[in-house]
Amino acid sequence: MYFIGIDCGTQSLRTGIFDETGKPLAFATKDYPIYYPSSGWAEQDPNDWWSALKFTVKKVLQDSGVDSKLVKGISLDATACTVVPLDENGNPLRKALLWMDVRAFKEAQEVTVTKDEVLRYAGDDESAEWMIPKAMWLKRNEPEIYNRARYIVESTDYLMYRLTGRWTISLCNATCKWNYVSVLGGFPRNLLKKLDMEELLEKWPKDILSIGEVSDYLLPSVAEELGLPPNIPVAEGGIDAYLAMVGINITSPNKMGMIMGSSTCHMVITDNAVFGTGVWGPYPDALIKGKWVLEGGQTSTGSVVKWFTDQFTSASYEELDSKASEIPPGSEGLVLLEYWQGYRSPVRDPLARGIIWGLSLKHTPYHIHRAIYEGTAYGTRNIIEAITSKGVNIGEIYACGGGTRSKLWLQINADVCGVPIYIPEVEEAGCLGSAIAGAVGAGYFKDLKEGASQMVKIKSIVEPNLRNKPIYDFYFDKYKRTYAQLKELMHEMTRFSL
Repeated sequence: MYFIGIDCGTQSLRTGIFDETGKPLAFATKDYPIYYPSSGWAEQDPNDWWSALKFTVKKVLQDSGVDSKLVKGISLDATACTVVPLDENGNPLRKALLWMDVRAFKEAQEVTVTKDEVLRYAGDDESAEWMIPKAMWLKRNEPEIYNRARYIVESTDYLMYRLTGRWTISLCNATCKWNYVSVLGGFPRNLLKKLDMEELLEKWPKDILSIGEVSDYLLPSVAEELGLPPNIPVAEGGIDAYLAMVGINITSPNKMGMIMGSSTCHMVITDNAVFGTGVWGPYPDALIKGKWVLEGGQTSTGSVVKWFTDQFTSASYEELDSKASEIPPGSEGLVLLEYWQGYRSPVRDPLARGIIWGLSLKHTPYHIHRAIYEGTAYGTRNIIEAITSKGVNIGEIYACGGGTRSKLWLQINADVCGVPIYIPEVEEAGCLGSAIAGAVGAGYFKDLKEGASQMVKIKSIVEPNLRNKPIYDFYFDKYKRTYAQLKELMHEMTRFSL
């Protein structure tokens, strides 16, 4: 039997088909554009996601040669918090506000100053990336669209509806991005009342499902269009980074998942609630009932690499990595802060912007390429130290995503953080994690933990080069001090340019 996993990412949608051991039979990818109307803004057309989903599902069936009757389950993940207002028939009323869109920074500040008790479970500060600030921005700046919207949901919810015809919310998304706290009774009604946003509750679907819980079956019309049987159960999905956690078998404490894509997410499971880390959470039940998740993250990592490559060099990634690997640790005096779309954790600062300093006429594009890798690794170390300072043990990192294709980037991360990095056989962990959720929904596994233990395999380990530790200790100190020194200047510049 076979399971399909769909991963709706920032720059493309990927679909994979797997057997019950986790072996991939085929993958397919389709890119789509991101629109940047203003500094700190980012949008996408939801129709592009659906077109990409249809194309890739049909392609993996064709390329794998799998008999569609043997496909027993399907699930998906998507970026979060990517917000889309829809009419009563599920038609988008405007482009979606992509997760990295931070235009709602003022609204996020208003949420934070309420000091509502739900904020303690989100790291105390509201993010401009999340649902409530973005909905507030829509209400204030596009009231006609806001009032017309029957539903204001995320990309995950939109795609689940397109597949099944049923409106649901992923418990994962609601907990991590909508200030839903199960241990406090669920939806943040008191918070919405303080913000004069109570009507938003009516724009959210009522049914909340955990990852892997069956939502419904494929709509007959959709099944026919995809070339699949209509009786396939569609299991509830969730945030891309959380399904990737499943796809690299981060289902227990003492390990960190590092999902290296356009952004980088740092996921840690704990047995108890851990507060005051500076990262998002602790999130109850977001992945596994009875467990908590801490979520660190960098808004811009792979997207900075792509930005530099697209805008300033014609060299391939392979050439850039090869030449950059010949440059000593520290890029011969360069320090880079990767805040191209803001600073997410352990400090919430949507007004922060990217910085590189120490440049001389000696430096080449290869130095800058390496400095980007190093700057993003310093950001990861910053997050790890914030979490471990509260007594959480992180002895291993499990990495996945497009960034793992770079051996140099992985080695730099291991050296900077001083922790071994484990690489799974299946690079597309989001697809695999979604397929595991689909297998759970089909009843093949009892839960996500059992599914991950059976379908995830590790292929290699990147050990840290301890000789580089004192060098990177020096540069990491400069990385932290740079933000402290330039924070106010960044804020002045960002506000002036908005």
